[in-house]
Amino acid sequence: MGESARSVAYAALMRIDHEGAYANLVLPAMLSRSSLSDMDRRFVTELVYGTTRMRRACDALVDRFVMSEPDDATRTLLRLGAYQLQFAKVAPHAAVSATVDLASRKTSGFVNAVLRKVSTKPMVWSGDATRLSYPDWIARVFADECGDEATDALERMNQAASVTTRDDGYVQDESSQWVASAVGARPGEIVLDVCAGPGGKATALAATGARVIGADRQPSRAGLVAKNAERLGQRLPVVACDATTPAFSAASFDRVLVDAPCSGLGALRRRADARWRITEDDVRDLVGIQHRVLSASAPLVRPGGVLVYSVCTITAAESTGHVVPEGFDVVDRDGDDLLPALGPDWRVFGHGHRVLPHHADTDGMVVIRYRRRGGS
Repeated sequence: MGESARSVAYAALMRIDHEGAYANLVLPAMLSRSSLSDMDRRFVTELVYGTTRMRRACDALVDRFVMSEPDDATRTLLRLGAYQLQFAKVAPHAAVSATVDLASRKTSGFVNAVLRKVSTKPMVWSGDATRLSYPDWIARVFADECGDEATDALERMNQAASVTTRDDGYVQDESSQWVASAVGARPGEIVLDVCAGPGGKATALAATGARVIGADRQPSRAGLVAKNAERLGQRLPVVACDATTPAFSAASFDRVLVDAPCSGLGALRRRADARWRITEDDVRDLVGIQHRVLSASAPLVRPGGVLVYSVCTITAAESTGHVVPEGFDVVDRDGDDLLPALGPDWRVFGHGHRVLPHHADTDGMVVIRYRRRGGS
């Protein structure tokens, strides 16, 4: 059988579903080797990311008509067909026939029968977690953390992320741009981004005229910061070091940004498979790492200076659950003589501020701004 959009999508999904491949890595590699038209490449991208994102919902659509668990290849094929029928709104005859064409002779009749039933039998969802295709624990976290806004936030993250580009050509989510602006860096100030990779916020800070140093524990991510700064024509020194044991002197920075490693629960729209990889245990482990990074970063701020903490998640445990560093005061939405006011999309969240994905079509993000006591 010759190459088609669905055959490429099927091959990619087999790697993602059953070999643990990352969608954002395996799909570009496969498309680069294909001879598909631009239109077909876009269709493949929708099928792969959409089917991966909506995996639980697709399984629920199919499992009404499956008596015993199919083999891996058939399971993935049924998911691909169900996604086309329920979410991509492909014409039923085309979705069924083109998907059945990918099945083996042994399973084609079964795939055909199941997908025809999916195409004709209305679905009654067991709950929002299934309908919106999230693990139960993520749906529960959003319900606990976001209340009446949980469903809106989860629904928005099932849609493709919008593309926003800075004036300098760097593609960066708008909420991340807001965080960089919230740091309030000024020309000539010495600013540290302690978890800088891949460099979006660090280069935004450097564009203000501040003297920025980027740091990251992983040499590969530190290298990305350096490459992005070079591409933008910026002089931005980068250091590979662990943020829990920073290689800098105390009280040596006017401003320090801690864009901490987090669960990414506010940015699930960007990684189709992330919701199936992250676990509750991962979140608990990250809280401990965040606490150590924040505690180690606070002493680097000079008296009177600014410490900004941000995470692309929505949970209190990963943000406002951390205690205010000793010797620091929280700066509110209106800012002060060193910090600008936050924009209207930021909502009060504990002693910080949060934006949810549906508020302004951005990633979900929390930002907390502190000022160290003392100084002139």
